[in-house]
Amino acid sequence: MGGELRYEISQNAYIKLVLHSLKHKTSAVNGVFVGSSCDDVVQIIDSVPLFHNHLGLLPPLEISLIMIEEYYGARGLGIVGYFHANERSDDVELGNVAKNIGDHIYRYFPQAAILLITKSLKLCQRGKIGSLLCRLVALSYPGCIIWKTFMN
Repeated sequence: MGGELRYEISQNAYIKLVLHSLKHKTSAVNGVFVGSSCDDVVQIIDSVPLFHNHLGLLPPLEISLIMIEEYYGARGLGIVGYFHANERSDDVELGNVAKNIGDHIYRYFPQAAILLITKSLKLCQRGKIGSLLCRLVALSYPGCIIWKTFMN
């Protein structure tokens, strides 16, 4: 890995995370990205929505991650990242639960990234197609103790 890391997300993975967030628009939601890494590209093949309530409960999270690893591991894929949308639409900060889950994934996959989804129309910039979830903030873990924004 000599150059800058690039992330490619499949259409199905993106649609799943957006629909999960839209379905539970008044709740915090989260999930993991499944994919693989080749050279300087992390390919996100699928996203697995996890919870839309009680995100910080450890036993269900641990069981979910084990099941996801087993299922996708047999297909040559692994957990490569995490997505999170906060409960409040004006909250654009990554909370402690999301940081801890990201830290856990980073231990096993150092190229991991967190995708923070914002649900606020005020924060969205309207493009050709107006969308509720148009501002995605990707965060990377640059080898220090904090997650930093690398794409807006």
